[in-house]
Amino acid sequence: MAETTYRNRRAVQLDNSLLRITVLVEGGHVAEIFDRQAGVNPLWTPPWPSIEPSLYDPDRHPEYGRNAESRLLAGIMGHNLCMDIFGPPSEEEAAAGLPVHGEASVVPYRLELREAELIAQAELPEARLRLERRIRLEPGSRVAEFTETVENVSAADRPIAWTQHVTLGPPFLEKGRTLFRASATRSRVFEGEFAPGKDRFQPGAEFDWPWAPARDGGREDLRVYTDAPSSGAFTTHLMDPAREQAFFLAWSPAARVAFGYVWKQADFPWMGIWEENHCRLSPPWNGRTLTRGMEFGVSPMPETRRRMLARGTMFGVPCYRWVPARSKVCVQYCAFLLPAAEVPEQAVWEGGAKVRLG
Repeated sequence: MAETTYRNRRAVQLDNSLLRITVLVEGGHVAEIFDRQAGVNPLWTPPWPSIEPSLYDPDRHPEYGRNAESRLLAGIMGHNLCMDIFGPPSEEEAAAGLPVHGEASVVPYRLELREAELIAQAELPEARLRLERRIRLEPGSRVAEFTETVENVSAADRPIAWTQHVTLGPPFLEKGRTLFRASATRSRVFEGEFAPGKDRFQPGAEFDWPWAPARDGGREDLRVYTDAPSSGAFTTHLMDPAREQAFFLAWSPAARVAFGYVWKQADFPWMGIWEENHCRLSPPWNGRTLTRGMEFGVSPMPETRRRMLARGTMFGVPCYRWVPARSKVCVQYCAFLLPAAEVPEQAVWEGGAKVRLG
């Protein structure tokens, strides 16, 4: 296996004639899904320099901040995995060294290439979990198939958060232009202050996709990225329980491609939408960042483990998943980048390398 360097990071690449997928050694982030013909990577690359999470030191690297999120932010890129929490650690967990979104986004991974497949494996020592992610990209395909396995190596059943933190960024993401579709239904705005002074929506308000209640009255359509000068938001969405498959897709009018993911609704019933529109002023954000996270998983809100367990359910649907003692849980999903002259309304995964847009 030949390692490469991607934006100052150790990485391994899986590619064919149409797509290039780059996975980082530390944190296991899918840093890019690059379309060779359109010349675009829809995934987010932060505007600050990236370093390996293992190198982060608060005294040597104050540019990333000095809190439980700093080690993650020092190395975050593209699509990262949140496990076994989705959101901040408790004060006690943070003091013990647990970062925001858990260990999965900062530990080192063993990466191996086998023909059309990239295998990533990691240990989460504090959570007592083992991870394996297999990414398959067939020759000539525009669809990447993910197979993800979590193993509980302890003798106790474990309730966990498990979220695919897929984040889009420029140049694919454009204010007022990039369009979105999703199999979302009942929805809720983050209950507290998510972006103090810049929240777009009414805290805790419930609504039906895609019309979110604006903080100053009226409604806003989540199917188009905001053109506000500066704002922040987090909304959560129950993916349609009547559909076996859930999906989101984003369409770039400039690149004329549709990018998205398809998964089983029973595996990941929730999708959170995170927007950072030049509103966070603290390091390393510094008011420079434009993102949209399409974060599908087993938990609706980014919150502490205690709050996740106390919440229990939302709209009658569980907010976490159990991994039994000495057992494995496996899921499959796919990512795609397909040419599209106009925004498609839905995506269906027909298995393997086949996604149909409609």
